[in-house]
Amino acid sequence: MRWLLLVLGVAILAAVAAVVIVLQPGPGQKVASVVKTTPAKSTPSAEAPTPKVSEFTDDCGTFETREKAPYAVTGYWIMPKSNPCTWRTQLKEIHDVGGDTVIRIGYGLQFRTVSSSGDILTRDGELDSLYKGCREDGMSCHDAAERDLMKAHPDNRIGRTYVYRTDESFGPDLFRCPEVEHAVRAGKRTYFRIITQPDGSDDSTCDFSRKGASYDLILVAGAENDSLTQLLDLGDQFGMRVFPALPLAPRDPNTEIRANKKHLGTLTTLTRRILQDYGARFADRDSLGGVYQPFEVQMSDTLAANPTLEVYADQHTIVEQELPGKPILISPYMDARKRKAFGQTPKQVAEAFKELAKTGVGIIAPQDSRGTGKVGLFWPDERGAEVDERLRPVVGEATYGTAYHGSTRDYYREMSLAREEMLQAGYQVDLWANVEAFEPSGDQPCAPQGTRGKTDKKRLDQAVTMTGRYVQKVVSYMWSDYMTCGEPSLEKEITADWRRPIAVDAIRTSRDIQDGVEVRGYNLKDGAVSVEWSGGVRDLVVSEVGWLDENPLEELPEGMVTAWVPFDWAQVPAGEWVRITVKGAAGLTSTEPLHVRITT
Repeated sequence: MRWLLLVLGVAILAAVAAVVIVLQPGPGQKVASVVKTTPAKSTPSAEAPTPKVSEFTDDCGTFETREKAPYAVTGYWIMPKSNPCTWRTQLKEIHDVGGDTVIRIGYGLQFRTVSSSGDILTRDGELDSLYKGCREDGMSCHDAAERDLMKAHPDNRIGRTYVYRTDESFGPDLFRCPEVEHAVRAGKRTYFRIITQPDGSDDSTCDFSRKGASYDLILVAGAENDSLTQLLDLGDQFGMRVFPALPLAPRDPNTEIRANKKHLGTLTTLTRRILQDYGARFADRDSLGGVYQPFEVQMSDTLAANPTLEVYADQHTIVEQELPGKPILISPYMDARKRKAFGQTPKQVAEAFKELAKTGVGIIAPQDSRGTGKVGLFWPDERGAEVDERLRPVVGEATYGTAYHGSTRDYYREMSLAREEMLQAGYQVDLWANVEAFEPSGDQPCAPQGTRGKTDKKRLDQAVTMTGRYVQKVVSYMWSDYMTCGEPSLEKEITADWRRPIAVDAIRTSRDIQDGVEVRGYNLKDGAVSVEWSGGVRDLVVSEVGWLDENPLEELPEGMVTAWVPFDWAQVPAGEWVRITVKGAAGLTSTEPLHVRITT
């Protein structure tokens, strides 16, 4: 099953309660030391759509719908594109490497001023050409809207004006009061005129004649053809799920990382209208996986006071009403840098996870923050090692222990425990890992703006390794342009090397009376587990001495399996770090060893 893989019965999430996997003997047998958790309460999700056909042809060419090189990352962010054939090419490329989920980058609601003639102005006070074409009866759409309001009552006025651009188009369910709300078509652009109350109440009576009042105008610059319909159709073809973006809240001018409370009422109305339209047109579409709220927040111990959480909570309520069963996905970021006053410890981030879950969002996909250099990928016995040279533009020449409060593994582990606590409290929330497929800088920047450069599959494998058994899905920011830039591109590297095993976790556990080690990861079938310590190396072929479970009964990412092999841990000195790798059937070895140790 692709997308959200949830068990059909009661599942127990085994969260390892140590900075790494600390192995201890238990009563009667030697087992891994873990924190016991309670059964998860998540509701089983519907299976991902099945591709309609093995191959389809349209105006953009012929596209196969079979996976070619399934990788551990199964979801990607994508950028809006004006060419519909680009959508098809991107989804095919993503599906080829095992992707079953695409997440749309979105646009923001913006407060704007208008000229004396009612034309929309930019933030710099210039005429905004994007909205210049919106005209009715020889006047601007702003003035036409105010005229229609004044017909109902001469004292009616438009007090505030907002704009929102998108490559989507909408149906009649976007409008609540047709006498003052409608679409305006101008060439290849369709504008949508929405009138709303400033507090977001969106009065359903549509009675504008009772008394004069001030109203908000939302002018949406949309498209002639709906891109979301196109994406959902492609999702049906490839058996993928699509997460369209909700409107981004206007930012606080004094603190850009916070939503501006003055405009939240209008944002709520716009969100409600868009989701009413989605509900009427797409509620039953399996390819609609949910919706994405793109306003990012830092996971910190002060997060509860951030008004952006009000945005999440308000939009969650609307989603429940208009798209029942479809979750909101958010992707906050982490900052583990010790030298920054706002750097946070793993436990502080876990508390932030709880605050986010309380808003009702269904999927929290924290950025691993390695691509920006805000968090490092390292094991506890590597704290004294120099940071990856690619991180030096962000943290300078330092050791991992000096630069960071913890590794991404530490943060995902703590958040998995926080998630389990929230499940017990009745909140239905999944933890995904958003591994960043780029570097802080590079010789060849991948994006049109900024310095972020190409990474490589080895580093991406390392990032996947660090997510451990703690998450339900691994996704990545982003497909275009980070997966496709450079030569060879990261996409080509994955296609050539996708069979390489990735071991993400190992614990000491017994099977019957035999001591052993359980390894979880990808591409472990027909592989051999290698255990290396000061006393030597043991290579243990799973098919000969152990067992493989390809369908473990836990909430694990797609493609993850569990292998067990016998191993006598008594031969390893207490406290020693052991390295575990997996060699696959094709002779490829996992590039990032697991670091584990035992205690007596």
